Amino acid sequence: MRKEKLNIIWLTGLGLSLSILCSAVFASFAYASAQPGEKSTNPNKDTENQSNVHSSYHAFAKPVVLIDVGHGGVDGGTSHKSLLEKDINLAIGQKLYLILRSQGYPAVLNRDKDYALSDDNRWLQSKSRHLKDLAQRKSLTEQLPTALVVSLHVNWTKRTEKRGPIVLYQDEGSSYLLAERIQHSLNRLFCMNRETVYGKPFYLLNKIQHPAVIVETGFISNEQDRAILSGDRGQKNVAEAIAEGIIAHLTVW
Repeated sequence: MRKEKLNIIWLTGLGLSLSILCSAVFASFAYASAQPGEKSTNPNKDTENQSNVHSSYHAFAKPVVLIDVGHGGVDGGTSHKSLLEKDINLAIGQKLYLILRSQGYPAVLNRDKDYALSDDNRWLQSKSRHLKDLAQRKSLTEQLPTALVVSLHVNWTKRTEKRGPIVLYQDEGSSYLLAERIQHSLNRLFCMNRETVYGKPFYLLNKIQHPAVIVETGFISNEQDRAILSGDRGQKNVAEAIAEGIIAHLTVW
């Protein structure tokens, strides 16, 4: 009899414990289900979480070579008669892009047509089109997983005998080595022995956090350089030389 009473008490206790446990689970479930109604008190919470998820996602599996095509649109850059720097930069940039992609290196052009990047910049409160253009170029390097930046330009001087490519680098080791490799490759093409230059005053080289160089592909004011830069074959040779330097850098670095 005593044993039966103990069994009854034990079963009663077990049933009560299970009841309490089920109530707790149900309460937790009910609380979780009620949360959508409570989100109205903090409407930015889900948006912030989604933003964090998307900010870490990129369309590129690997860091890219960002080809910065200088000038564009209303900004023609330097010129010689009807030959404009912006058109030379774009032609070489497109060829460089195709060469790198054909070799298996992910690359991106920041413009593939004739337009000003400042037109895309609606976030910087500045009346300076030039500053908005530069800030937009810098911003693109932050939006993409960037391995390095190569900015394409063309030189000009009153001294028409001055010629040859010049590569400018940041105050940073990887940038310097990249500049040296591209300069060496371009020197062979132009049959020259030019040195790289520290680009201290240049906005992009100062503001971009990734290894970056500016490639002045030649002097539009010089007849020999102009013949190379204005023709399809010459532009392709320049693009191939720059690509050779980039690939050598990525392979060794």
